[in-house]
Amino acid sequence: MTEEEPGPTEWSTTTGVGPWSGPLPDDTRYDQELLRDGDTRNVVDAYRYMTREAIVADIDRRRHPLHVAIENFGNDANIGGVVRAANAFAVDTVHIVGRRRWNRRGAMVTDRYQRLRHHDTIAELLVFAADAGLEVIAVDNVPGSVRLERAALPRNCLLIFGQEGPGITDDARAGAVRTVSIAQFGSTRSINAAVAAGIAMHTWIVQHADLDVAW
Repeated sequence: MTEEEPGPTEWSTTTGVGPWSGPLPDDTRYDQELLRDGDTRNVVDAYRYMTREAIVADIDRRRHPLHVAIENFGNDANIGGVVRAANAFAVDTVHIVGRRRWNRRGAMVTDRYQRLRHHDTIAELLVFAADAGLEVIAVDNVPGSVRLERAALPRNCLLIFGQEGPGITDDARAGAVRTVSIAQFGSTRSINAAVAAGIAMHTWIVQHADLDVAW
């Protein structure tokens, strides 16, 4: 699949629920076609049959003050995985720095429900973070980094991830208040960028989220 292609449009043709059973709800949040034909989208049960706009509005009400950014100077295919994890954790916004186009296949359509914002440069991203009152934390396994497992992440936070291979750029690291790394114990030098992003986001969730409102 090329980077221009939008990726899959449905989770599958079998996963989901069939047509609505019983009297139809009198609620504008519901999609009439989904009520009639069934809903095979990859959404939690609470959002079954709801319109995309209604789902986004409800997620907006639940979003956390956590932002994530990934550098895309080499068209990193991991961006889709980062977006999907960010959607799962109700991250406020995913920021993509560098190339505007990216392969959406790994997002599994979650980009329809996730706030996305593009920045041409790291400098532009850092200006946004300063204006929004976000502390910038770089995530990379480099000398001098602090163990993520022992770090207290700020509540109003922007996590920056580098692309696969090169990792965080010097400009991103210089603009961060500190750099954290994920503890590793095997032979590999690095963790897949999307996996690392998921681990870091979940660390923030453990420290700051209200788990009583999780699905």
